Amino acid sequence: MIGRLIKYGLMFVVLVLIQVLVLNQVQVSGYINPFIYILFVLLLPVSTPKYLLMVLGFLIGLSVDIFLNSLGIHAAATVFIAYIRPLVISSISNREEDRNEYPGLRQNKFLWFLSYTAIMVFTHHFILFYLEYFTFSHFFTTFLRILLSSVFSIFVIVLSQFLIFRE
Repeated sequence: MIGRLIKYGLMFVVLVLIQVLVLNQVQVSGYINPFIYILFVLLLPVSTPKYLLMVLGFLIGLSVDIFLNSLGIHAAATVFIAYIRPLVISSISNREEDRNEYPGLRQNKFLWFLSYTAIMVFTHHFILFYLEYFTFSHFFTTFLRILLSSVFSIFVIVLSQFLIFRE
């Protein structure tokens, strides 16, 4: 239990630092903004209670908001994906036996992890970018930004599963 707390606490801090210090400096014409901090919510154990998922999602989103001075939009988007996470996992898993306690790439099939990550990242980015603009006047420009940022974020998350998170 203590080992798990240390592992997830360290993951929390490292992902926020990578997001704030490295990935927020990566912007391609304002269209590609990778967000890897949501990997924390994605990799929490499946048996994590929903209220704890939402609290942890709020805390990591708020941490990024504090560093970026972004008025809670990261917290809102992350709480939303924490809320829908059990539904997404149950809808992409065929049977109860297919579900693994740890939703990482090493414990699940590649296509399962890719679809899980794609749904969660796209949903997060959709909420985040439309809350950021708070208007639908530039709907297609914002949607293009969502698509490009989602593809790049998914690539970075899957790559991190191969390189770092080998549990």
